[in-house]
Amino acid sequence: MSQRFDVVVIGAGAAGMYCAAQLGRRGLHVALVEHWPKLAEKIRISGGGRCNFTNLQADRLERYSGEDPAFARNALRALPPARFIEQLRRRGIDYHEKHKGQLFCDDSSERIIAMLRDDCDEAGVRWFRPVAVHAVESAGSSPQSVASGPGRPGSDASGGHPGRGPLRFVVRTQAGDLRAASVVVATGGLAIPKIGASDFGLRVARRFGLRVVEPRPALVPLTFDARAWRPFAELAGLALPVVIGVQPSMPDARVVGVAPRPAVAAPRPAVTAPRPVAPSFDEDLLFTHRGLSGPAVLQISTFWRHGEALTIDLAGGRDLEAALLAGKRSSRQQLASVLGAQLPRRLAVRWLAEARFAELGRRRLAEVADRDLAALAAALRDWRIVPAGTEGYRKAEVMAGGVATDELDPRSLASRRVPGLHFIGEVVDVTGWLGGYNFQWAWSSAYLAAQAIAADSARGAG
Repeated sequence: MSQRFDVVVIGAGAAGMYCAAQLGRRGLHVALVEHWPKLAEKIRISGGGRCNFTNLQADRLERYSGEDPAFARNALRALPPARFIEQLRRRGIDYHEKHKGQLFCDDSSERIIAMLRDDCDEAGVRWFRPVAVHAVESAGSSPQSVASGPGRPGSDASGGHPGRGPLRFVVRTQAGDLRAASVVVATGGLAIPKIGASDFGLRVARRFGLRVVEPRPALVPLTFDARAWRPFAELAGLALPVVIGVQPSMPDARVVGVAPRPAVAAPRPAVTAPRPVAPSFDEDLLFTHRGLSGPAVLQISTFWRHGEALTIDLAGGRDLEAALLAGKRSSRQQLASVLGAQLPRRLAVRWLAEARFAELGRRRLAEVADRDLAALAAALRDWRIVPAGTEGYRKAEVMAGGVATDELDPRSLASRRVPGLHFIGEVVDVTGWLGGYNFQWAWSSAYLAAQAIAADSARGAG
């Protein structure tokens, strides 16, 4: 059985459902195909079940990374955070700001899923779920076959429409062939495979000749060599505010522990393309049995590369040296006790157990030379460590990398090589900061693609 539509949207997550509803509202006949039994699982689990759906600062381009973060400009202008927030207000979805502009639903993320589903229904979107896509092909040419994940024909798979415009694509599914002038790939990335994540969208891009930036886990905890990390594993569960960054070239940093600060910066290795300077983040860090997590580490993980050192200010930006020197004049306590008042006590004890500072830890603060206090404070404010890796996609919140932005038109998210083929959301090489930025990219890229497809369809009909 073959059915015709104006647009086939593949993937019923945040970007896919939002795009399908926008297309349907513009009078287009839309098929929305999803292989997973449950809709929008990433929305469901986000924010502890309350969905961090955007950020008040999510239209700031410097909060996005990829080969060309400026690529997101058109989409974020087309649908800035304020417009999506207003849509939720109109639907009676209450929300609150939790931290640094992060917005969460007051009750449940299910409210947003229901809104998206209802919008699709009201716009006349035809559902195909759970239905696996076997292939995406150019109509009238040799097949560009791409297998998808598991699925089965659903009772929603029915109907169709004569469609308008040239039928550029055939999407072969378990429910039959879907023919359309445009295809929108909204399949997400590789993060959290237990809720249906796959590389389907990347395979579609590669089969049609589009370049893909090597994907990697992002917004993910970092791990360390188990043997070297053992002394710090006892701190598991301890959290504290830090300032964290990345040192691109740090050969003298140890895998874990207190690393000496080099007198002369090491030369940077030759690179074939300029790399954006990684920002620093002022957030909470969490020690785990295997390494480091918490918002600070999730943020910096997007910018970290294997072999690079993290630079961590364990004093969180405070002048620790001044605090210790001031305490020296007024306290008769042991250094360990005074340091334990400035930092979590378990961390202070662990730090003074390091060979470099073990002798100081046995003294009263008044007995410690100023230069030794300065060295201790400097080491705590510039802890340099080299992670062994990450917790991988199973713990990552998003995938970095994806369809290269130079392959897509920033005004439409359409392939420059293949007319009518659009990519939106996480499958594109645009990665936002932790805190609602990636959901905003999903909404904004979906809106811009729908707007462009509708305009193209209107021109074709005229």
